[in-house]
Amino acid sequence: MDDTRLVPGLILRAQSGFFDVHTPDGVLRCKLRGRLTLPRRGSDLVAAGDRVLVQPLDASSGVIERIDERQRVLGRRAPSGRPDRRGQRQQVLLANPDQLAFVFAAEPEPNLRLLDRLLVVAEAERIPALVVVNKIDLTDRKAATELFGLYEKLGYPVLYVSAKTGRGIDALRQALVGKLTAVAGRSGVGKSSLLNAIQPGLALPTKEVSEQTGKGKHATVFPELVPLDGGGYVADTPGLRAFALWDIEPGELDAYFREIAPLVKSCAFSDCTHTHEPDCAVLAAVEAGRVDPGRYESYLRIRLGEEGL
Repeated sequence: MDDTRLVPGLILRAQSGFFDVHTPDGVLRCKLRGRLTLPRRGSDLVAAGDRVLVQPLDASSGVIERIDERQRVLGRRAPSGRPDRRGQRQQVLLANPDQLAFVFAAEPEPNLRLLDRLLVVAEAERIPALVVVNKIDLTDRKAATELFGLYEKLGYPVLYVSAKTGRGIDALRQALVGKLTAVAGRSGVGKSSLLNAIQPGLALPTKEVSEQTGKGKHATVFPELVPLDGGGYVADTPGLRAFALWDIEPGELDAYFREIAPLVKSCAFSDCTHTHEPDCAVLAAVEAGRVDPGRYESYLRIRLGEEGL
């Protein structure tokens, strides 16, 4: 093999053994070189977001010759497996995301407990999170800040935007430049309108509306990377159920709440659950108002396995 013919690429889409790869020469439809399939990994071999080296065969096709090591993974338990962190199988939703953008609507009243759960996933996977508050035109900035200002104090970037009026869209577009961003949000928050406001045609299509839920169903289980005109990529993730807390042990949960983590060392017991123990620094902080009661409620729900969507 002549290494001089290899070109770098980024996997935009993986489906049925074929991979759309964005290269300096355009998008190539590629297959894996056979030797790369052995040995098998504990997770999907190649996924959207993977960096690769490709040997072009012609103007539209090629062969993937090398897969670079992943820096981060957004994954979930495979249907037939268990969590990958402990040596078991994982489905990769997206490789190497630079950030997760969680979209919520300012109106009707947002489910902040769901946001807390999503932020736990981001913290556990060490992926920076961005909170996007859409439909700001339906309320005023003060009311929205009262709801989401807590997250700004915790160090999470929060952008207040309106897909309808265009308010804040430039700032959001700038936050995506040069990064690989996974976007997630519940049906009804205006995610598709928001993506199209950033760049027309950016939102991926959905299937017919589900008869059971009345919500649109994504055409694929796995994200597809869409290049941004200003640089970077966005992946419209298939659904919030992809962000399951499938590999987080109850004993490590406190490490993923930014305001709780520093308090743990001050608890009287090293195995404190922060639910009932005497001399618990976390319980004391909740009573004193130093830890938000809603955030603590989220901690309890997740700890007790009541974190359903």
